[in-house]
Amino acid sequence: MRESLGAVAFDLDGTLYPNYRFYLQLVFFALKEHRLLIAMGKARDILHSAVDKSGDAAGFYELQARLMAEILKDDPDIVREKTEKLIYRGWEPLFRNIKLYAHVKESLAAMRDAGLKLGLLSDFPPERKLEYLGLGGLFDAVFCSEASGHLKPAPEPFLELAKALCEDTSRILYVGNSVSYDILGAKGVGMKTALIRAPSPLRRGTGGADIVFSRYRTLRNLVLS
Repeated sequence: MRESLGAVAFDLDGTLYPNYRFYLQLVFFALKEHRLLIAMGKARDILHSAVDKSGDAAGFYELQARLMAEILKDDPDIVREKTEKLIYRGWEPLFRNIKLYAHVKESLAAMRDAGLKLGLLSDFPPERKLEYLGLGGLFDAVFCSEASGHLKPAPEPFLELAKALCEDTSRILYVGNSVSYDILGAKGVGMKTALIRAPSPLRRGTGGADIVFSRYRTLRNLVLS
């Protein structure tokens, strides 16, 4: 596959580390702020599927706060400030205690050594998370989909990532853990795709991913072959 690629890009949450490790860190927060979490989850479900989105970062955060405020029956400005403080900034230090999947760092290093660019696209702001995870400075392009005013699987975040990597979408492999958001979104703009999932007979459907893997050494070997 190496000869057909110019870059490999990754989702972050649930892709570079198992989601359950973050959820364990979040237990006490969830007990205290469950209403805020539920409202944000419902708002983002709408934003993931909405056809008419905000179009820019400012519009995205305004719309998200308004949707959450409707659910919480609160003032949008108060909800936005609370979301920024407790979720966007408040969660980031939790990543100090989260372990990556095995062999993530060595696999990223091997891909870079082989001449591939590395990208990262996450629906939540990723920069400080990457620092806490020990991955700061490893990526050639890091992009938050919210900055485009859209969430995955909308094409805009993926196209912005390709632009930042200076690569045609057909020469990018996008690695993610969600069929609906990562695989279908990346395929929609012409990227190759890889789906990470734990081996389980209960989990079916790959969205037509080019690669399905559960270990990063497997991904590395397939990419560099």
